[in-house]
Amino acid sequence: MRQSRRTFLAAALSLPGLRVLGANDDVRVAVIGLGNKGKGHVAHFGKLDGVRLVALCDVDPERLDAQKAKAAFCATDPRRILERKDVDAVVIATPNHWHALLAVWACEAGKDVYVEKPVSHNVWEGRQIVRAAARYNCIVQAGTQYRSDPGLREASQFIRQGNLGKVLWGHVVWYEFRPSIGRKEPHKPDWLDYDLYCGPAPLEPLTRPRLHYDWHWVWSTGDGDLGNSGIHAIDLCRFLAGIEGLPPRVLSLGGRFGYEDAGQTPNTQLTELDYQPAPILVENRNLPMQAGLKAMDHLRGIREGVILQCEHGYFAGMRGGGSIFDNDNKRLKQFVGDGGAQHAANFIAAVRSRKAADLNAPIVEGHISTSCCHFGNISYRLGAGAPVATAKSALGGSKLADETLGRIEQHLKANGVDLRKTPLRVGCPLSVDALREAITNSREAQSLDRGRYREPYVLKEVA
Repeated sequence: MRQSRRTFLAAALSLPGLRVLGANDDVRVAVIGLGNKGKGHVAHFGKLDGVRLVALCDVDPERLDAQKAKAAFCATDPRRILERKDVDAVVIATPNHWHALLAVWACEAGKDVYVEKPVSHNVWEGRQIVRAAARYNCIVQAGTQYRSDPGLREASQFIRQGNLGKVLWGHVVWYEFRPSIGRKEPHKPDWLDYDLYCGPAPLEPLTRPRLHYDWHWVWSTGDGDLGNSGIHAIDLCRFLAGIEGLPPRVLSLGGRFGYEDAGQTPNTQLTELDYQPAPILVENRNLPMQAGLKAMDHLRGIREGVILQCEHGYFAGMRGGGSIFDNDNKRLKQFVGDGGAQHAANFIAAVRSRKAADLNAPIVEGHISTSCCHFGNISYRLGAGAPVATAKSALGGSKLADETLGRIEQHLKANGVDLRKTPLRVGCPLSVDALREAITNSREAQSLDRGRYREPYVLKEVA
């Protein structure tokens, strides 16, 4: 007997992992969060063949109003987006504290998910996204787009094939100027639903003048520059070298130097991800090369990127690809990239194929790289002021760590910071059980490893 189209669709919908797309097989996409990154996603996804932008969301009605002409449905509450039947996939570009909650809710609602970096606001909730993607047969892509850069993919293959010998260490260099965010008497913005904005985070007054973007530098909503920018290069470093899982030990140190403002996260931070046999050192700087300037330092020509040292040479680069050099700094090979311009298209292709293996940045990889940032921040937050000698000892005395710490000391001095008067905060060394994704040597650290949530914005454990 010949099946009707309705009977066929009903049967298809009952199959695990199989979705029925919209009219003309379009993938119907909604974007949640319309800041700089979200606006970019609106423009980018809106131009992809076979994609229809059907809904937009931002808690700020002014931001929403500026984009409303680009989709038929708009809402300030993301729950109104997730309940719609005409949305196949959501792109999440909200502040960090909303990422995991929305990603899990979206999976529960049967939506595929593209979630911006860092994919979570703590380690535990990142694992819940991974579980939700598996349980609800959803395609979930992390917004770590450099895994889609063709030049960097070629470089990764070249390095993993052993052309440079063994990987010795990785150095993430992220020097990005960020001035003071200022300070203001406690207040709450009156042009939006502030309770909804805070969501799972504490409902606390703002002490900064600007609501948007500066949430990155407050622990309840952001993860500092380690989680904001450093994650890109950490993820790329792991990808280039083929490093899997979590490091067994993490230590972070630094401080918020040069000004006093409402920010809580460090503007100078050094994080040691003690992978063996090839550790990764992550260096974040937000102060300029010297006081009074906006120009930033560089290391081996890199201001924002990765240096991966191997036995017979090294890779340096990130945006737009990178190059292989010998140990005398002679360029041997160049890999030209595009910055991951096809990352959104890769997500849509996987949505169509229903194969998570087709993703360049599957959620589990985004979760691991994000967790490295969380462990670094936890170590830092549990630290205390200490002399530079103590910092050197805590880092274990490797030549790379000693040299990097020495450069940081000179960098801070050039910005008028005297570490004898304003010491580095030297973090608690964390022992990590990589299989359980758990800190084993500090109860206080364990409490930071899992967030607290306000009703009704509660993330429940995914079975």
